[in-house]
Amino acid sequence: MYSPALLPKSFVRFVWFVLINIFLVIIAGSVVRTTQSGMGCPDWPTCFGSAIPPTDTQQVVFQPQHIYKKGQFIIYRDSLKYAIKKFESGSSYSPNDWKQYEKHNYATFSVFHTWIEYLNRLLGALLGIFVLAQFVWSCLLAKKTKSILWLSFGLVLLTGFQAWLGKTVVDSNLALLKISLHMFGALCMVCLSVYILFIAKGKQMVFASKPIVFGNAILAVMAIVQLLMGTAVRAQIDAIALNNNYINRSGWIDQLNVWFYIHRSFSLIVAALVVYVYVQSKAFSGVAALFKRALFVIIAEILVGVVLTYAEFPAAAQPVHLLLSSVLIALVFNNLLTVKRA
Repeated sequence: MYSPALLPKSFVRFVWFVLINIFLVIIAGSVVRTTQSGMGCPDWPTCFGSAIPPTDTQQVVFQPQHIYKKGQFIIYRDSLKYAIKKFESGSSYSPNDWKQYEKHNYATFSVFHTWIEYLNRLLGALLGIFVLAQFVWSCLLAKKTKSILWLSFGLVLLTGFQAWLGKTVVDSNLALLKISLHMFGALCMVCLSVYILFIAKGKQMVFASKPIVFGNAILAVMAIVQLLMGTAVRAQIDAIALNNNYINRSGWIDQLNVWFYIHRSFSLIVAALVVYVYVQSKAFSGVAALFKRALFVIIAEILVGVVLTYAEFPAAAQPVHLLLSSVLIALVFNNLLTVKRA
């Protein structure tokens, strides 16, 4: 067992900082999906071929006597084109200067969608820098604990994988499977950061009875199952929203199949299990507080679910619902690490 004094408190605070930024990226990704901004930037890692996104429609249509840089995008006749070299355009469009973008056929520009997606990417890039900084810092602490070094390196690899997966999501024009994998990758980053934090704080464990430890393990399984069902429901919502042109939200819930009702009912079972474990844990010092947090989060998540169901599925509630699900996964995983059988 590690002593908390082995690692500086500043490093522990930085691990917290990285974890919070992962949650911010999860929120940003949900806002992108909720606002249908996923294709706001049709290419990756640039946006319309530039480091800074366009702010006006004139920047993405053909302009005569204009200097275009290599790789810059325009929308021409409902199709994406990119400049094959740096050149100054003539009085009319010349196909010799441009090449068709072939990874997908999405050719729409919206300043709002573009900048929502760009800010999401910017947060992801900043997170990558923070994760890399944490790894470098952990290298300096390698003599004290190599576990954090390898875990931080794993987080760097996972962040790189997430960046690559984000590119494939754009290239595939938001394929549902890749979006879901992207979300689960983010949750893996959350759990890995929680594990790093657990070790950095000195593996501070608390002890409880067998029913509490067993109930905690069952809760972890149920939380994952609930998340999987929520992903299935979200996929249906995306399809329904598209079919309704993202309007008439009041009728979306009625179009969901049986998975929505299972997902809704299962949340009450999860909440009941959390209540049971919390009541059982009151006899053990330090354990009850852990499950109280999980109980507050699951209650908040159920309340947001009620708002989604009975308040015409407000867009602002969707990122909150996903955030609470992510926080619950983090809390349950932390409890798995922390609570041990007496």
